[in-house]
Amino acid sequence: MLIEGEPGIGKSTLVQAAVAEAAEAGCQVFWGAGDELGQALPLLPFLDGLRVREPSANPRRTAIVGLLRGEVAADRGADVPAVLAEQLLALVAEQCAMRPTILVIDDLQWADQASITLWGRLARSARQMPLLLVGMMRPAPRRDDLLALRRVGDDAARLRLAGLTAAAVADLVADLAGGKPDGTLLRLADGAAGNPLYVTELIAALARSSGLTITEAGAAGLASNSAPSSLSAAIADRLGFVAGPVREVLRAAALLGMDFAVPDLAIVLGRGVADLVPAVNEACAVGVLAESGHSLGFRHPLIRAALYEEMPAPVRAAWHRDAGRALAEAGAPTDRVARQLLRAIGGPGDTAEPMDEWMLDWLDRTADLLVGQAPGVAAELLTQAVASPAGSARHGWLASRLADALYRIGDLVAAEQVANGALEHAADPDLRVDLHWTLAQCRMLAGLSAESLATLDRALASPGISARHRARLLVVAARTHSSLGEVEKAGRVAASALEAASEAADNWAMGWALHVLTLVTAVQGHVTNALPLFDRALTVTQSDPALTDLRLLLQINKAVTLGDLDRYEEALAAAGQARDLADQVGTAIRLDQAHCVLGELLFETGRWDEALAEVELLPANLKEPGVACCNLGVAAVISFHRGETGAARHHLATAVPHAERLGHRLITSLALARSLNCEHDGALPEALAALKGAFDGDTEEVEEVEDLLADAVRLAAETGDLSTAQALSRHAAALAAESEIPHRQANARYCRGLLDHDAAGLLAAAERYDDASRPLLRAKALEAAAEEFIGTGDRGQARDAFTGAVEIYTSLGAAADVARVQATFRAHGIRRGSHAKHRRAQSGWDSLTATEIKIAAFVQEGLSNPEIAAKLLLSRRTVATHVSHILKKLDVHSRTDIAREAALRTIASRLARGGDPGSFGGDGEPAGGHSSPSPRMNPRGPRPAPPGKSDSNASVKYTAFPAAVG
Repeated sequence: MLIEGEPGIGKSTLVQAAVAEAAEAGCQVFWGAGDELGQALPLLPFLDGLRVREPSANPRRTAIVGLLRGEVAADRGADVPAVLAEQLLALVAEQCAMRPTILVIDDLQWADQASITLWGRLARSARQMPLLLVGMMRPAPRRDDLLALRRVGDDAARLRLAGLTAAAVADLVADLAGGKPDGTLLRLADGAAGNPLYVTELIAALARSSGLTITEAGAAGLASNSAPSSLSAAIADRLGFVAGPVREVLRAAALLGMDFAVPDLAIVLGRGVADLVPAVNEACAVGVLAESGHSLGFRHPLIRAALYEEMPAPVRAAWHRDAGRALAEAGAPTDRVARQLLRAIGGPGDTAEPMDEWMLDWLDRTADLLVGQAPGVAAELLTQAVASPAGSARHGWLASRLADALYRIGDLVAAEQVANGALEHAADPDLRVDLHWTLAQCRMLAGLSAESLATLDRALASPGISARHRARLLVVAARTHSSLGEVEKAGRVAASALEAASEAADNWAMGWALHVLTLVTAVQGHVTNALPLFDRALTVTQSDPALTDLRLLLQINKAVTLGDLDRYEEALAAAGQARDLADQVGTAIRLDQAHCVLGELLFETGRWDEALAEVELLPANLKEPGVACCNLGVAAVISFHRGETGAARHHLATAVPHAERLGHRLITSLALARSLNCEHDGALPEALAALKGAFDGDTEEVEEVEDLLADAVRLAAETGDLSTAQALSRHAAALAAESEIPHRQANARYCRGLLDHDAAGLLAAAERYDDASRPLLRAKALEAAAEEFIGTGDRGQARDAFTGAVEIYTSLGAAADVARVQATFRAHGIRRGSHAKHRRAQSGWDSLTATEIKIAAFVQEGLSNPEIAAKLLLSRRTVATHVSHILKKLDVHSRTDIAREAALRTIASRLARGGDPGSFGGDGEPAGGHSSPSPRMNPRGPRPAPPGKSDSNASVKYTAFPAAVG
């Protein structure tokens, strides 16, 4: 809900009244607001509104606070505001999973760009969560991002408040004045144009000056003609009744913003909190201040603005400077000090005062944290800081931080200029490495990586360079070669970096060098050789908190690699470990990637319901584009196979804006889903084209698309495109040559069997797909073999292969495949035998999976989601998704309903067995539960389809993007 209106029209009052009884209705309310003084600081309305700085045992909140304080190390180049935004999205989702949530953000016109973007993302997903999202803003300023918010929802989700009607104004005046207003008072009130704040302040001003009179008949009228002529004048009149000492306190509070902490006010004034109590009490009594959560705040922004603007600009700037120093010396959070310094050094067009020595010292200590949290603020402050002549070590350090800040806000030209200028004077080796890193990042994004290599070569040729600094420069060079597609060169340079890093015992350089080597090794097709590199890299990064994100990246990529080798139990374990670590340290992007890999692992083995639970944890709008496309692709493929065409096409439509952001990057599951969409409509050439494009690029990348080979060859054969079928079949054979990986051998045999009409070869492919734990492709191979047996007249073998295919499709819930195969073979007189399984129910208790039945039993026992997650070794978010699926399948609305259904099911089961409905059955299982696993063809576990790559040399692995270029 987006509410608009002029200042004082009643936006906040309306929402406060609406949510007043939210707690009694079982809802939790969070309230934040944009602040004119804090609009340069990213995400401040959400950080304050969600109360993340308050003490909490919640791991997510602890992780966010750690990021804000710099206690949770972020990787070099990490976009901390983006990480914070993802963390806040996850926090909102977790809050919604616990209780229905109302999140209010007031004064959006003063919110920063990141907050507006986050509000928009939440607005697009609010209907998929128990979330009421409310935003309030003024008509001006007319920012483009605010105008875009109006297009997020429909007209019913927007409310524009107009002035009160004449009758409503009369009622308000009567209530405030204590009597029915006469014509003179009403005419005066008409000047407020229906603005309730103006009316309220007008009557209050008249009351303070004894300008109101009440007749014996109860009519209210004017006792004098001295009334405020405007809303600002009415507010000034209110402030005019505030005593001088109280007014000084209020001016200091105005420096801190709309809402402020009382200890901060005491620090700025240099007084004790107890000394402020009388002044604060008086300010509250006269309606200037009011409680705002655990802080105080001005009753209306116009009151703060009146106090702030009555001070001359030079006085305000000087007081901001003094306030910043007092807060810095007291150890206040970085954002609170920065807010004061921004106003102290002057705005655009102002003549800025030189920075004091204490400011430079404070920036020297906090620049890294400030650049990470608020690069725009850092760039403004650091630009002023480095305006002095170069030469000192501190100046070089601040210049390097300025270059980094400019890079992060996208000003690549300025960042390169600052970095080049600083390099001319930099003598410290660490500083030179840092500057070269920033230069390399800028040039890679600008497509000028070759220039970085020339600069790096000169730096590496410098005399007396240590092994540590040589290793770090080589890491930058290796990543640059990788970004240029020079895979072999990247590998050689990374190996040299690793050697130098090992000599220097530099874990940072060793970890990044090994990361590059894992990518290079995978791209070159030596998948098995990548595993020891992963293990070594994980050992190196284990003890260094600053390398946590890299460790997660390595762990996720290791899971993908194990899947590529058909070592699926290990792959699932590695992905689960990555998921748990990401959940523990609060890395939301990596957490989504881990869930994505788990979803694809489960999909490949036919554990489709569990796969859906992983990929549907969050709405697509709350995920980065690659993960969103991968998850939507998996969901669409499953839906097409299950005959849920509408749902499948909804997933594809949802993926479109995310795919557009990825450009030409391949997402295997999405390509398969698009192909199935065409095939469903009988457009086989278009279905082939949806897959064929993946093979048109660099042949080094063919391994990334091997999961498309089987379907591409099948479609090429069916459409008569034999040249394409032969070419792709040769690719499959090349990948299988000298390889013991089951799925590669299966692909080669399947493709060759289709082209040679070789039923025996197709059966052999089915066996190898079984060894590879890929039931869907095994069923396709059996289906193709049955068709070939029909062609040779061997009906016995045709029936066996047909029955095997149908049973697999049935176990997957692939109703569309079952219907297609039955229709095809019914024409040949082959039908399912009586032993074949029945189609699984789509709703009701019988539609629940084994995992869902276990969770329903635990819900019946009264366990919470975290307790269930601990028992089943799942994440809390996964359990929440399973609970959501159970509610939908049972068509109920609460956990109580689930518990009731589980209890009734248990009682009915025991009565049917002739047992006591009040006791456990003979198997000792909890109520409503059973221990049989979900249907799958092979117990060894799944392998993942590639989740997509971040650049042309990333193989199927995730790179460090967006934290860094992989």
